[in-house]
Amino acid sequence: MVRMIPDNTGRFPRRPYFEARELDAECERLIQEFLLSHKKRVAYPVSTDDLTVLVEAHVEDLDTYADLSGYGDDVEGVTEFFADRMPRVAISERISADDRRENRFRTTLTHEFGHVKFHGPLWAEKFATGDLLDRDPNANKAISRRDNILGAPQTDWMEWQAGYISGAILMPATPLRRLVSDYCAPRELHGNIHVASEHAAELIRRVMAQFAVSEEAARVRLLKLNLITTVQGQPSLFD
Repeated sequence: MVRMIPDNTGRFPRRPYFEARELDAECERLIQEFLLSHKKRVAYPVSTDDLTVLVEAHVEDLDTYADLSGYGDDVEGVTEFFADRMPRVAISERISADDRRENRFRTTLTHEFGHVKFHGPLWAEKFATGDLLDRDPNANKAISRRDNILGAPQTDWMEWQAGYISGAILMPATPLRRLVSDYCAPRELHGNIHVASEHAAELIRRVMAQFAVSEEAARVRLLKLNLITTVQGQPSLFD
C-alpha cells in the first residue's frame, strides 16, 4: 500500500510518499510486464513506438504534436485529468518533430506517464470529493517545464517523482547496475566514481547507447542510483 503524507504544497490534502527503491522496483515491474505482454521479451532500449503504446494504454488521448506555447515557452509536456474519463497527455511539437531531440521526447513521454500512472488517483480523489478544480483553469493539469523534466528539486515532489519514474522506466535499475558492474568488474574497480572522471564519462556513454537516452538523462540516473558521485575527497573507483 502506498504511504500517504500531508502535501505541504497545498495542492492536495495528501500525497504519495515513495522511497527511491520503491519507485525503482515498481517501474521495473511495469516495464517488464509491458514488454513481455507486448513484445514477448524484455530488451533495452525500449523503442519510442513501444513507449508510445505504453502511454496510450493509460490515457484517453495522446497528442505528440501539441502546441503548448500557451503554457509558456519552456513547457514540453502537459497531462490533463478529468472527472469522467481517462487523462489526456500532450507533448510539445518542438521536441517530437525534431529527430535530433528524440531522446528528449522519450524522456518527456515517460515523465508524463509518471504523472498518469502514479498521480492520477490524487485528481480522482479531488473530483470524487466534489472539488471540481474550477478556481484555476490549470488546476487539473500537471504542467512539465523543461528544467523540471529531469532536474526538479525534491521540494517539488510531483515533478521530482515523475522525473525519477521517467529514468526508472527508460533505464531500469537491474540492467543499469549490471552494465556498471560489467564495466567495473574486469577492471577490478572498487570505490566511488566521480562524475567528472573519464570513467564516469565512459559509463554515461555506455548508458546512452544501451538505453537510447540523452547524456543528461544518463548522468542524472547514474547519480540518483549512486553509481557515480559528485562528492569530492572520496577515493575514486579508479584510483
